[in-house]
Amino acid sequence: MRTVTAGLFSSVDGVVEDPFLWQFDSFDEELGAGMGEMMSRIDAGLLGRVGYEQWAEYWPNAEADADFAGFINPLPKYVASRTLTGDLQWQNSQLIKGPLEEFVADLKNRDGGDIGVFSSISLTRQLLFADLLDSLMLIVHPVVAGSGRRLFNDGDPLTRLELQSSQQTSKGNMILRYGRRRD
Repeated sequence: MRTVTAGLFSSVDGVVEDPFLWQFDSFDEELGAGMGEMMSRIDAGLLGRVGYEQWAEYWPNAEADADFAGFINPLPKYVASRTLTGDLQWQNSQLIKGPLEEFVADLKNRDGGDIGVFSSISLTRQLLFADLLDSLMLIVHPVVAGSGRRLFNDGDPLTRLELQSSQQTSKGNMILRYGRRRD
């Protein structure tokens, strides 16, 4: 069975929105290697509408980060949206038809590598609480962002996690992988 993995950059105070505003000075080689290792296992991606619209605007013509563009552009991308309609313009992108949970459960049962969740706070939360997210990678940067969306909210259900792996990088980032605890 395929696994679903989400990776989010996080500040120490839990902000995961717009990491480009605060993570730039702590990105290091170990972090790049960890991301490269994760990407090497992924052969399909899930995005929410907002993430899709932002990334579809940038990545098809990105020259600044050719390695990631070379990974994400040809990757099959499945987009969860209640408002987008018709054909999606970014290559290899298609709208998810029907309930998200059913689609992801079916996708996990198909042959292939890992399924990555990209650029979507709400999609990551929804899949975690539906018990469809196998691994949550939080890359915690040594910074207090002060404001922005956080991954978790007051009122979220109690959800036990277990640490799958941890690594500290030379610039003080923590790469933490969690999965649902099975008791």
